[in-house]
Amino acid sequence: MPVNRTRRTVLSTTALTLALSALVLTESAYAAKPVGSGKGATAEEKGGTDGTSIYAAARIKYTGAVTDNGSPGNVASSDVTWNPPPCWYAPYLGAKDFKKKMSKELKDSMSAPGMAGHAGAALDQMRRHYEDDYGWTDTPGYKDYNVDKDGKGMFWAAVENPNEPDILKRSSCNDIPFWVDEGEAPPPQYEEAIKPEMLADLAYQRMRLPKTKVSLAPENTTKVNLPTWAWLDKAAFDEVRATAAIDVPGFSISATTTAKPKSLTLNPGTEDATMLPAGGECPIVDGKIGEPYAKGKSKETPPCGIIYNRSSNGGTFPLKAALTWEISWTGTGQTGPVDMPDGTIEVVQEITVEEVQSINR
Repeated sequence: MPVNRTRRTVLSTTALTLALSALVLTESAYAAKPVGSGKGATAEEKGGTDGTSIYAAARIKYTGAVTDNGSPGNVASSDVTWNPPPCWYAPYLGAKDFKKKMSKELKDSMSAPGMAGHAGAALDQMRRHYEDDYGWTDTPGYKDYNVDKDGKGMFWAAVENPNEPDILKRSSCNDIPFWVDEGEAPPPQYEEAIKPEMLADLAYQRMRLPKTKVSLAPENTTKVNLPTWAWLDKAAFDEVRATAAIDVPGFSISATTTAKPKSLTLNPGTEDATMLPAGGECPIVDGKIGEPYAKGKSKETPPCGIIYNRSSNGGTFPLKAALTWEISWTGTGQTGPVDMPDGTIEVVQEITVEEVQSINR
């Protein structure tokens, strides 16, 4: 998602910093909760104290297989260039509530020490923008904060993704709040306005997949040159879904990200091993990965497994098992699944390899 673009305003950075310090929403305030934990809209969600305003702050609500504290999930993308949005614009306040908040912030900032000269002039430009219909370039002004449209739209404001480590990217949605009529799309110049595909990325970022537990035979201790069979139980193949949604009057979008197991890749933890199949990637065949070992198969070659060629000398080898998940999303405006980068879950199992002169099974 683009994070650098030419500024469309003539307001000074000082003015924007002062005004937006109270307006930029941090997504951490809207951490995902366990499914079924919601207790209905809060007073803030329902609007202003007089009950006439539209929703005061649009939450992204997460359901399904997501973390319950807003932190990133446990899925690593196979595409190192893939990144969820570092910030976005979303519905914020109705006109009356926005006027109440913004006018107070501007008044307090303009009366603060050191606000004379250029900084004070820039703040006054911002005040005129919302009060006196003062516009610039392709950004129109508003008369009295658009209060005559209260209940017929919302001001949108920037939201930072708290899971974005780069502060410059996280704060790159730096346009001042803008108005969007109910039922209308945000103006096209706001490329970072929240969209279903962005919700899908955010659901991906917070998705929590079940840990991979590979069944082995022998289980934790094997022998040099003895094939170790590896397979996954059928329960590992269940689809996993995570949904992110925004639903306020006049604006409702959602996206569901779905993960399906695709293949298992084994790394024996030593170069002195033979992978089965070569390369160590075991695909899904007939709805399963690998084959359970059973009595009488000692002379067979497992479809998924490892042959260790030397002992671990009293220690262990870290066998890494990475389950690759095929990920896609569906959502508002989409007629079918849209592919996303594969995701992986990796676990480490310590394997002891013993040296023996003969092998009987």
